[in-house]
Amino acid sequence: MENAEQMETRFVDIEIKLAQQEDLVESLNQMVYQQGRRIDQLEAMLHKLGEHVRDGAQQANAGQVNERPPHY
Repeated sequence: MENAEQMETRFVDIEIKLAQQEDLVESLNQMVYQQGRRIDQLEAMLHKLGEHVRDGAQQANAGQVNERPPHY
């Protein structure tokens, strides 16, 4: 009888630990998903910033070619 009660207690403990691990895995998956979305947003912002810098550099170079030097 005592052995059956010990086995039952062990099974309950294992089930509790399994439920906690499933919850932890779900939380970690949600965090990874959110971080992936944030990384995508940051990459898009970086791409737009790079385009903005290139456009600004091209406009600055075009303006310098047509301007007279300051000593004229």
